[in-house]
Amino acid sequence: MLDVFTLENLFTLAMLVLLQAVLGFDNLLYISIESKRVEQASQARVRRIGILVAIALRIVLLFVIVQAISYFQDILFKIDLPDIIKAEVNGHSLIVFFGGAFIIYTAMKEIMHMLAVHDPDVNHGRANRSVASAIFWIVLMNLVFSFDSILSALALTDVFLVMATAIIISGLMMLVLADRVSAFLAANRMYEVLGLFVLFIVGIMLVSEGGHLAHIKLFGNTVEPMAKSTFYFVLVVLLLVDFVQGRYQRKLMARKAHEINAAEITTATIDAEQN
Repeated sequence: MLDVFTLENLFTLAMLVLLQAVLGFDNLLYISIESKRVEQASQARVRRIGILVAIALRIVLLFVIVQAISYFQDILFKIDLPDIIKAEVNGHSLIVFFGGAFIIYTAMKEIMHMLAVHDPDVNHGRANRSVASAIFWIVLMNLVFSFDSILSALALTDVFLVMATAIIISGLMMLVLADRVSAFLAANRMYEVLGLFVLFIVGIMLVSEGGHLAHIKLFGNTVEPMAKSTFYFVLVVLLLVDFVQGRYQRKLMARKAHEINAAEITTATIDAEQN
């Protein structure tokens, strides 16, 4: 037992917690958006229960992957349509691909809802999720997001206790940050659109990664995964565009307000001279 608490394992634990924190950003966005689908009084409870259940299931998933990692890499079936599509699909690629596809669907559905209604606070016929349904989707997508992080952890260490501890610590961090992210989005509604497009890009990244893992070739072209560096570059660009646009819009509004005030003063002066 004492062999676990070596300097090497403690350093690996710190690296794993950092890795989980970096990879958990998009997960927090999904949790915040999904929890909004339930009544406001239940949103915080949904986030807490969803994350706590996900932590327990992540450890179970870790144990399963450690014991049966080869099964996730074994080819389940092949697709071979000459000159159209070729693929060698395994369990890992299916999980990543369909998880990304669902995230794209969720992001686009929320974006279309924002464009379709006049008041985003009103459902306009959209059915709210039940608490149980929201928790289910949070847990399920949490497992999809955690799959790659667990495989990355296996590349750093084979000590189960170290990996399980990293999952628990990162999960507790997520538990603390989830409410803060949701509160920030609620107080700054303009960032909801930015968050949805970030989530959309995350979905594209996962779909491309799933296609790469399945060795998909479309019309002779190999599907390449979106590099993490590309994702973070796009994220920085989106943030910069949002920042610059926000500053520019405030300047335009200030100029317009000044012009309106000047016009009102001019009108009042003319009326006074005529009287």
